[in-house]
Amino acid sequence: MDFLLLLVGLAGLWFGTEITIRGAVSVAKRFGVSEFIVGVAILSIGSDLPELAIAVDGALKNLNQGEASVVVVGSAIGSSLGQIGFVLGIVALMSLLTLPRTTVYRHGSILLGSLAVVALVGYDGQVTRNEGLALLVLYGMYFVALLTEVNGGNGTDGETRLATLRSFVYLLTGLAIVVFSADATVSSALNVAEAMNISDTFVAIVIIGLGTSLPELTISIGAVLKGRNRMSVGNLIGSNIFDTLVPIGAAAAIAGLDFDRGILTFELPYLFVLSAIVLFFFARKGGIQRREAAVILGMYGAYVAVKVYDLYG
Repeated sequence: MDFLLLLVGLAGLWFGTEITIRGAVSVAKRFGVSEFIVGVAILSIGSDLPELAIAVDGALKNLNQGEASVVVVGSAIGSSLGQIGFVLGIVALMSLLTLPRTTVYRHGSILLGSLAVVALVGYDGQVTRNEGLALLVLYGMYFVALLTEVNGGNGTDGETRLATLRSFVYLLTGLAIVVFSADATVSSALNVAEAMNISDTFVAIVIIGLGTSLPELTISIGAVLKGRNRMSVGNLIGSNIFDTLVPIGAAAAIAGLDFDRGILTFELPYLFVLSAIVLFFFARKGGIQRREAAVILGMYGAYVAVKVYDLYG
């Protein structure tokens, strides 16, 4: 029953996020927001609502004498691994992905820097409320800088636009579904881990982390199929910056978090190296082609294999 509830919760997260993103993109189009903002800011934040909802729900459980810190941190890091490894690899198999070097250096340095900051605040095994607020402030500074570098694009044309009122209804409905699904996901994931004698870390990083990456996978594939490859890449890079700073920061600001030593010494360094390799591929003239995509997918597959071996070996 708990496993079924976990699947239902993940499906609800995906469905709710899809509705929310549909409303957000429609609102963006009606107000003439540029495609860059749609990909990097609106889509990345919208598709990361599951991770944020899980983090807030886990923090509330911590306030009530629960222990969901591993789920909060693990799902955020696991989602980042899934997005930069699995999702980007799949998308790159479908189409050549390129970015201007200035964009790679600017946003790539922020991505790697955010991982280093999270490792720093979690080094002592805890993320305090003040440290959580600091992570949120850092993301806020990045978002403001992002807005200032956009020169008011013309938005995206040629697609059906929902009425403004209907768009906001989609937004609110999607948010409600995400919040309720997050509660079911966190509770059932912990119960499944306990019943099957599986570590909370494995459930959070592999199952929830990959499951909550489904919106990014859907959005990125859709963008590539429409010929908007940079929107797809912007969504993934923006999502990873958001996942690294905001869910952990928000949860810690509410109740403080314990930071699992295993995540600090294995998952975070692995994510840092994988992200650096992806950025290196983008910085090269040829971008990410199928050969590079195979390398990225291989690294993610190797990570999952190590986690499965640790679980059953």
